Amino acid sequence: MYNIEVWTPSNATSILLGHDRETYIAMTTNRELTKAITDKLSTRFVGRQLYYYAKLTSTMNMAREKASKGAPEGTVIIANQQTSGRGRLGRAWFSPQGNLALSLILKPRIENLTQLIMVASLAVVKAIKSVSDIDATIKWPNDVLVRDKKVCGILIESEVKGNAVHFAVLGIGINIDLDTTAFPEIAAIATSLTQESGSNISRAELTATLLTEIEKLYLEAQAGMPIHKEWRERMDTLGKWIEVKSGDAIERGKAEDVTENGNLILRHANDSITEILVGDVTVLKS
Repeated sequence: MYNIEVWTPSNATSILLGHDRETYIAMTTNRELTKAITDKLSTRFVGRQLYYYAKLTSTMNMAREKASKGAPEGTVIIANQQTSGRGRLGRAWFSPQGNLALSLILKPRIENLTQLIMVASLAVVKAIKSVSDIDATIKWPNDVLVRDKKVCGILIESEVKGNAVHFAVLGIGINIDLDTTAFPEIAAIATSLTQESGSNISRAELTATLLTEIEKLYLEAQAGMPIHKEWRERMDTLGKWIEVKSGDAIERGKAEDVTENGNLILRHANDSITEILVGDVTVLKS
């Protein structure tokens, strides 16, 4: 049994009286979409508590708020539109209507916390392949690409108390219907599933498939299974000469491998090796 809550504007009475037909249509569509998602879910706990909002500043903010108030593991927050979505390193994440913006509350053991990046990005790649037959790849550490253009961004935030994870929030934004040609500032670096497939992609099917894949991989990671091997196989970065920025530090070399914890093994031109925990990767031209 799934618990669904679709949040609507405070002027719902006026909407139902026909004073705002556009918002009423959006509200009805959101309810239908949410039911379509849960009808396709067969998860044990992910998505069993699902909140759907027509508009939010950020699904991450809402998820953190609910997690701090004791929301159960597997709770999902979805927004039809975000006005202040964010990505890694404090960057803004463009999230108009028609795309997928969700955040998921998880409560992993602390030794599995670093694997959430693998769980999320690998789940996205597998879900995209299942729904659209598009072969996406992963740019270390957590961008999902199609033909070298970004189609998905992932953000992990957590609250750790002592040696235990109080909660972690996994945020995923996927460009589904975004026409990147209408936005010159991102057209050269971003794409969408509709653009790449040439056909409409079901948001409900993609969301349900994604949540199912996340739960499967998350449970495998918690059970000690080596999910980093499959993650490595989907990694677009390996074998390329790259530049990695982490704060003021810059490292250059060849991306050689990834560890079980998701760290990047970088081999420098002098054959020395550096293990990188976090950073922003740029592929260098040959």
